[in-house]
Amino acid sequence: MLNLQGAGYIHANGNLLFSDLNLTINKHEKIALIGHNGAGKSTLLKILAGKLLPTGGHVKAESMPYYVPQLFGQFNDFTVAQALRIEDKLKALNEILNGEVTEENMFILNDDWAIEERCAEALSYWRLEDLDLDQKMESLSGGQKTSIFLAGIAIHRPDIVLLDEPTNHLDLEGRSRLYDYIRSTRTTLVVVSHDRTLLNQIEKVCELSSHGITLYGGNYDFYAAQKKIENEALNHDLKAKEKALRKAREVEKESLERQLKLDARGKKKQEKAGLPTISMNTLKNNAEKSTAKLKGVHAEKLDHISSELSQLRSVLPDADKMKIVFDQATLHKGKSIVEAKELNFAFRDQLLWKEPISFQVFSGERYVIKGRNGSGKTTLIKLILGQLQPSTGSLNRAGISFMYIDQDYSLINNQLTVYEQAQQYNSGALQEHEIKIRLNRFLFGKADWDKPCSALSGGEKMRLMLCSLTISNQSPDLIVLDEPTNNLDIQNIEILTTAINDYQGTLLVISHDEYFLDQVQVEYTIHL
Repeated sequence: MLNLQGAGYIHANGNLLFSDLNLTINKHEKIALIGHNGAGKSTLLKILAGKLLPTGGHVKAESMPYYVPQLFGQFNDFTVAQALRIEDKLKALNEILNGEVTEENMFILNDDWAIEERCAEALSYWRLEDLDLDQKMESLSGGQKTSIFLAGIAIHRPDIVLLDEPTNHLDLEGRSRLYDYIRSTRTTLVVVSHDRTLLNQIEKVCELSSHGITLYGGNYDFYAAQKKIENEALNHDLKAKEKALRKAREVEKESLERQLKLDARGKKKQEKAGLPTISMNTLKNNAEKSTAKLKGVHAEKLDHISSELSQLRSVLPDADKMKIVFDQATLHKGKSIVEAKELNFAFRDQLLWKEPISFQVFSGERYVIKGRNGSGKTTLIKLILGQLQPSTGSLNRAGISFMYIDQDYSLINNQLTVYEQAQQYNSGALQEHEIKIRLNRFLFGKADWDKPCSALSGGEKMRLMLCSLTISNQSPDLIVLDEPTNNLDIQNIEILTTAINDYQGTLLVISHDEYFLDQVQVEYTIHL
């Protein structure tokens, strides 16, 4: 069992990340932990793993959890065996088998005579059977590093497993194996992920937000349905409050106009009656006080409604605040824009694909490029975009405009400010205030306009990229997305999905995220 009581965390700079979090995870229970980027999911997982101490409250675990981190750079100087924390045990076993039956070796081995066989089976399951345990971690791909730590679960056989974005670098086959493990394991499990297919394998979703931890008793689809109901109720309340504010303003205007008419009529009567100046001044002061009091009553009511409205808007999902409008692509649907025949590419005189590939891409259609890690998906994209030339065969591309959006959003110039970046796409000569209106729609307020792009998160860069597309006078004929969901939280994936579904041009995607591919209605597959 894992138990979190009153837990809080304050960054070294004094900024509060979260406070007073309470969560109990029972034996054999599986929990998905979701929330926006910056909510503190990875930090909370490190606290549960004992890698970080909370700055408030405490955490209790019945046994030491096995933790698979999101990033592996800290292990680059380690061998695979060292990263898996099995080097000493394997060494002790080999020395015992070679006759060095010392008390220290027996203590280190701890009767785990099957450690070698378990390692071989675990690595084989994750397609790492050819891996050398003495190999340095820095020589491995992101997918291999993730698979090594996932193999460690079967090697160490922990009671509690904590996974931080485990599918980020896995290909489709690797993800499938992970889903099978999650479905079948009896281990207590906590997973931080934006992979909605994975989240649907888990029976409970916990949402971490500024309000704390909210438990939803179902998988991701259940959670999404509940959130939709909540958001519909919120939008209903928002519209009702906006209507109340308009009505209050109308009542204020009518009341003040009526009061001013009464004051003017009273003044005329007083002037006809020939009242002394001192009496006139007294009556004038009384009228002004009455008008001021009336204004105060209405101002208080308006402030109260405006405050409630601001509070409702502050919890409105970001995707609902955004207005995404693409200009239409110029090409008519069904025109052949890319044609590859017997295509191949050589690295150091070694052809990339065993069999040359042939395919066509037609305008207005949606394609995904699929293949294992290392199968040449990004290389194929570069060939299609003319950044590389074929070694054999041919590739013909029509004269089209395109935009290539990689997972690091390299089209964003880190040397520019947010406003300057948006201005780069201002081919339609929009005025400054119009660009700033567009930025506001994509959640970049006045405080963000002068912020350097280098300070933006992956999700913010994605939103700025989409904003720049809407500022551009013409949408590209082809949008290419290379692993677009890897560095985004669920909220930003939904924003991207909405934008892509509003786009009418041709789409070419590299992604292992089947849920995303289904949502953006990909129709055709190019297999590698």
